[in-house]
Order: sequence, then structure tokens, then C-alpha cells
Amino acid sequence: MSEIAAHITGTVWKIECAPGDRIAEGDTVAILESMKMEMPVESEVAGVVKEIRCQEGQAVSEGETLVVVE
Repeated sequence: MSEIAAHITGTVWKIECAPGDRIAEGDTVAILESMKMEMPVESEVAGVVKEIRCQEGQAVSEGETLVVVE
């Protein structure tokens, strides 16, 4: 299992995957908004999305787990 974490502190603007989705390395799993800029969060691993640990509109801190991939 791998965890994909927020690389910046901000707000989850959009979630781009769902549990059960197959993703590849480099795929965007979420988009964070910080200081009026949209920053994509990309997967560092390939696999299947096991769990989404955030919701759109939620404030997240740098290092907080957003998505779990298996």
C-alpha cells in the first residue's frame, strides 16, 4: 500500500479518482488550491485506488494523506 500525500497546504479543489480506479504513475489524483493557484497532486506509483481520505472543499496540510493506492 502506498499513500499519496498533499505536497502543499491548501484546499482540495477537485478529486480526480475514485476507489477501484486503476491509476498509473504520474496520473493526477487530486487538485489542490492554494493562494489562488491550482496545483495537481500526481501519483508516484501505479496501482488501484483503495481509499480516498479527503473531500472536495476540505482544508489539508502538507504531508496529509489524500489517497491510498494498493
